[in-house]
Amino acid sequence: MDDLLLAFFNLDILRQAWPILLNGLIQTILLSLLVVPLGVLMGITLALLSTVRNRWARYPLIAFTDFFRAIPPLVLLIFLYAGLPFAGWEIGAWGAVAIGFMLNTGAYYGEILRAGIESIPAGQLEAARSTGLTRLQTLRHIVLPQAIRNTLPDLTSNTLEVVKLTSIASVVALPELLFQARQAQSVTFNATPIMAAAIAYFILLWPMVRLLSRLENRQLAGRR
Repeated sequence: MDDLLLAFFNLDILRQAWPILLNGLIQTILLSLLVVPLGVLMGITLALLSTVRNRWARYPLIAFTDFFRAIPPLVLLIFLYAGLPFAGWEIGAWGAVAIGFMLNTGAYYGEILRAGIESIPAGQLEAARSTGLTRLQTLRHIVLPQAIRNTLPDLTSNTLEVVKLTSIASVVALPELLFQARQAQSVTFNATPIMAAAIAYFILLWPMVRLLSRLENRQLAGRR
């Protein structure tokens, strides 16, 4: 038991590693505040474009969405960070993460919102257009708010996954929480920093998990 505590819950090592872990946690929060809005913005754009009933616009949009949903985000991240420099494009770790996450998570947000838009009865669109609203105004003021409300549990669940996915930014040496925990582990030869990072992720994400459960229960109750 003592060996287990020393290996995973060594308070002396935690005190030494805490400054670097705290810095990593701050970087993870900043990274989440960057990539989630970018993904949502991309998703809204894709969802609105999906309402265009033109096959020349629709098929490239489907191909774009399917491609970035199918490609592993880790592969995309490494390509942007380590592959683009061969073409003379240096975008750095933050740029690679921002673009990679925007493309990957935006495709998922877009599909969620597209399903939400398609769940709105066509009669509402016709009624809104009959009042003089343009198509864009109808989508913005009538359709999109309802689509977001109808898909809120799915959007929250996807956001939860996006925040957890930020841990892969460590592969491009971006000093987020996991990267800093691994650095501390390599110096201390102890698993306590990794355990501390896991606990920090739990504390950070648990409120969102509870929120998701409440939204899912509320949505389920509304269907009864």
